[in-house]
Amino acid sequence: MARCLVTGAAGFIGRSIAAELLTRGESVRGIDNLLTGKRENLAGLEAMEFLAADLTDPAACARACAGVDTIFHEAALASVPRSVQDPLSSNRNCVDATLNLLLAARDAGVRRIIYAGSSSAYGDTPTLPKHEEMTPNPISPYAAAKLACEHYMRSFARLYGLETVVLRYFNVFGPYQDPGSPYSGVLAVFCQRMLAGEQPTIYGDGLQSRDFTYIDNVVEANLLSAAAPADKITGRVMNVATGTRITLNETFAILRELTGYRGEAAYAPPRTGDIHDSLADIRLARELLGYQPCVDFREGLRRTVDWYRKGA
Repeated sequence: MARCLVTGAAGFIGRSIAAELLTRGESVRGIDNLLTGKRENLAGLEAMEFLAADLTDPAACARACAGVDTIFHEAALASVPRSVQDPLSSNRNCVDATLNLLLAARDAGVRRIIYAGSSSAYGDTPTLPKHEEMTPNPISPYAAAKLACEHYMRSFARLYGLETVVLRYFNVFGPYQDPGSPYSGVLAVFCQRMLAGEQPTIYGDGLQSRDFTYIDNVVEANLLSAAAPADKITGRVMNVATGTRITLNETFAILRELTGYRGEAAYAPPRTGDIHDSLADIRLARELLGYQPCVDFREGLRRTVDWYRKGA
């Protein structure tokens, strides 16, 4: 039975990965500083050993990595607007925390680390779909920090023999995503507001597009990365998405249908640091992992709306 560590275990993606690992009978330890993660997200994860600690503390990283075989590194201060306002915190909670974790993993003899990269690394280049051979062009401090962590992953694979894998996520959504923060993902905010009969706000003209990726697809990609042969995936970067895109205006129309909201959207100026279009080329993940999106956008949105409707 593998000993797994999930960082950011009280957050949206970390909680989802930990839950699936426990379902599969794995031994799981989680760590979260609860800055953006929530204790209530730990409900149902009682079999997981949980550390309320911060990865910016090297001693906490050492405790978390002791006896661990595989790490799913999901912890970050994941917000473009927040990083624009406070670049230092973004760097500390992404770059400093990741370097501490890598050092602790190296010293503890951890075999593999799967890192939650971000499609924001590509920036706002006009080329679509985004593929892994493109030159990164980060716009925001958050994107720059996530990209720096990717380089640390590769360097530790080359220098110290850690089996590191980077999965670049594209606009993940689904149950347990927090809609209550001004930095929350757009679909979480839209679902909550429209179910409450409140007007959502689209920043920009609504023609900007995203490769929205339901959480189950991301969990599956992580588990495939944990099981893949080391010689195929060590030091590699792969996109995790659906390979399709939809505009925010089209998304709003689908959500009107699913939520029963009768109003219109409000429009506001675009936010600094946001990109206009995003679409992933997922051929490399298919080739190296056997990855195939298991839930499409509309079905994922239906499941998400149902979860929020139940008062989650």
